[in-house]
Amino acid sequence: MDVTLHLAQDPEADELLGRSPLAALVGMLLDQQVPMEWAFKGPRTIADRLGTDDLDAHEIAAQDPEAFAAVLSDKPAVHRYPGSMAKRVQQLCQYLVEHYDGNAELVWKGVGDGRELLRRLEELPGFGKQKAQIFLALLGKQLGVRPKGWREAAGAYGEAKSYRSVADITGPESLAKVRAHKQEMKAAAKAAKAAKTAGK
Repeated sequence: MDVTLHLAQDPEADELLGRSPLAALVGMLLDQQVPMEWAFKGPRTIADRLGTDDLDAHEIAAQDPEAFAAVLSDKPAVHRYPGSMAKRVQQLCQYLVEHYDGNAELVWKGVGDGRELLRRLEELPGFGKQKAQIFLALLGKQLGVRPKGWREAAGAYGEAKSYRSVADITGPESLAKVRAHKQEMKAAAKAAKAAKTAGK
């Protein structure tokens, strides 16, 4: 895996995401309740604070939980909820050590079927169906991982030329389109909720 991603909108952070399967998974895990760029910058920040050039699942899984939480809590914090996200990152790494010998790429390497890949991603701690589908779409659209039926398994996120998620971000222009789509979805959800309340 060695591609250029543009998710953190920061050259060093994006470079790590493009070459490190674990960094990409951790970035996806962190991508909730914070701006996307902040989430995807996280893996680089964690690596820097651990004094390493990449993330290592064995090393993170073995860290003292309080010490690792401190790594994420240092200013500027890696996430709005650094303590709980530190726990989640460790759980993800422990799972990868137990099931994939600590090699994140083995989650998708050699998987021949999109549904099977989606199932594997959904089994990862911290990955619900939506997060798993978005990551599957990212693998297919930008990282060249395209098992049979991957677009169907990724649902709407797998559609070509759509601007729904991080899977579609390749630079500032597509980032703006994805942001606009997310705002539309939020507005629609808000309107639906208001209509439901009014109808009571």
